Amino acid sequence: MSYYQQPPPGGQPPPFHQPYSPQPGYNQPPPSQSYSPYPQQGYNRPPPPPPSMSHHQYPPQGGYPPQGYPPPQQYGAPGYPPPQQQYGAPQGYPPQQQQQYGAPPGQYPPQQHGYSAPPPGQYGAPPPGPPPGQYGAPPPGQYGAPPVQHYGGGPPTPPSLGYSSQMPYVDTNMEAEALRKAMKGFGTDEKAVIRVISKLDPVQIYSVRQTYNQRFMRDLQRDLEKETSGDFRDALLAVARGPLQQDCHTLYHAMKGMGTKESDLNDVLCGRSNADIHAIRQEYRKMFNKDLEADLRGDLSAGTETLFVMLAAGTRHEESTPVIPQNIEQAATELQNSMGTGPIGLNKNAIHTCQVLTQLSDNELRAVSEAYQRRYHQSLTKAIESKFSGHMKDALHLTLVRALNRPMAEAELLEDAMAGAGTHDRHLIDRVVRVHWDRGFKEAVKQAYRAKYGKDLRKRIEGETRGDYERLLVAMIE
Repeated sequence: MSYYQQPPPGGQPPPFHQPYSPQPGYNQPPPSQSYSPYPQQGYNRPPPPPPSMSHHQYPPQGGYPPQGYPPPQQYGAPGYPPPQQQYGAPQGYPPQQQQQYGAPPGQYPPQQHGYSAPPPGQYGAPPPGPPPGQYGAPPPGQYGAPPVQHYGGGPPTPPSLGYSSQMPYVDTNMEAEALRKAMKGFGTDEKAVIRVISKLDPVQIYSVRQTYNQRFMRDLQRDLEKETSGDFRDALLAVARGPLQQDCHTLYHAMKGMGTKESDLNDVLCGRSNADIHAIRQEYRKMFNKDLEADLRGDLSAGTETLFVMLAAGTRHEESTPVIPQNIEQAATELQNSMGTGPIGLNKNAIHTCQVLTQLSDNELRAVSEAYQRRYHQSLTKAIESKFSGHMKDALHLTLVRALNRPMAEAELLEDAMAGAGTHDRHLIDRVVRVHWDRGFKEAVKQAYRAKYGKDLRKRIEGETRGDYERLLVAMIE
């Protein structure tokens, strides 16, 4: 299937190397492609009706967990509508539908709830600043400078559910009462806590925290921390923080103390929408009185530092921007040359490869991946794996595969947390919690997991965990 299209009326979008406008939500699934090992969804198809969520209704949001995934029997079927991606959609390509996310996200696609989403430009993004440099990377010395609101042509993608600066309030008195009753007095009713907290979405958990704190003059997170322990406590707190605060918590602790947990940085920053990145940067400063970019620079070095600063810049092309075929071909050529395998024999330029891959939208990345396979008879994912190593390879690989097939990428991350001797409980907690925020996206991840590993995700988790910790993770994944 060809992705090329004539440019929209009114003229061509800006040249390929120039930044585009913001994109959709975190966990949106991609359109189907014939070349990548990660199946993708079709372009220019109307999105399926979103699955019903909880008894609370919210407005469509930008993109953490994508919703509107096809029913289980349709996973991977042709015509799976593409979610709105977040970084620069290839120019000249048809604009993509906005998807709902878990995506997360996703990164995680926008969720269809029932509240009205705030208008573009009010998602907590910093005020407009200087335009980014080539391939979305700000000029030297200006990484993290407040990005402009529109990167190219189309409107910015709203933030994922739970990432807006203006969260709607819902009545969660019953849930707050149930949690207080479960933790009041001698002992804790863990099953009641699990029953309540495992089913809350990002808006509900925000409202429960406010209601609990105001009504009982107590802090919900502190009570959960005091009344529980171990991995069970860590998982409860990851939910109670909500997706935005949990992302910031994960980033902070990934860089705290000796060494850096780059895999945690990958989980949070790779493939995220501009709106979500801006929300994360602001919340990080609010929570820790520190600048995210400064912490990344202080904890990392060399190419890894540069790559993560690019990922955290929030200057990707927006999914609403059309894709232009010649720009896609140019990007494929530049990637081939910068990785040291081009016909003109250029040396590998890792930073230029990072610039290309971190500026492009998910739509553009899918188109470039197809063009690369067609021209060089090798998948772009394989090329990255063969030319890079260590943390840079992991981050670039995840950025690409989340664009190609986000549900499959999250399924692989979940298996990675459980594979081998012992379970990486911190990773398992973060990844289950991240996927569970959007029910539609969660179902797509479960289907992808079964398709790749031939087993049920719930049973896999049950085999790796025990007790209340197991019951909580299973409740979230159901």
